[in-house]
Amino acid sequence: MNKIIEEKIISEERVFTGGLVKVNRLEVILPDGKPAAREAVRHPGASAVVPVDENGNVTLVKQYRAPIADVLLEIPAGKLDFPGEDRLEAARRELREETGFIAENWVHLTDIVTTPGFCDEVISIFLATGLTAGDDEPDEDEFLNVVKMPLTELLEMADRGELTDSKTLIGLMLAARKLKA
Repeated sequence: MNKIIEEKIISEERVFTGGLVKVNRLEVILPDGKPAAREAVRHPGASAVVPVDENGNVTLVKQYRAPIADVLLEIPAGKLDFPGEDRLEAARRELREETGFIAENWVHLTDIVTTPGFCDEVISIFLATGLTAGDDEPDEDEFLNVVKMPLTELLEMADRGELTDSKTLIGLMLAARKLKA
């Protein structure tokens, strides 16, 4: 028999508004009837792309991530520009802006909840094929290097623990499975 585990939110108050996220304090009632406080980071959501060319190479970006003070190898991705933005359109935009590529074929792989313990961010991950090269247009505060690597090599790097970005790991693994099918 399953126990009741859901909490009931009774109030929510904004305590911080930043350029990217908002932080809210929630008052909840626990399943046992006791009150508790929660903090929730409200994020607009994002889309990410695994762009794979006809030779099985994936185009990724290397960029510095200030919150962890490190450079990560990642699939192209970016936040939604406005509430309700079409996630596929956001993926198309991010692919073009970060790599210059336009893709003919798109497959939705999954939506992931990145850090549900404190954040409501959802990232939609797409597989893009039929790539055509063009000019990139990164945001003015975005500095990145574009890298092309074989999908098989990236999966080996993942197995060795050399890739740590969750959207990239999930995207690569699901893309490999989809392309194999």
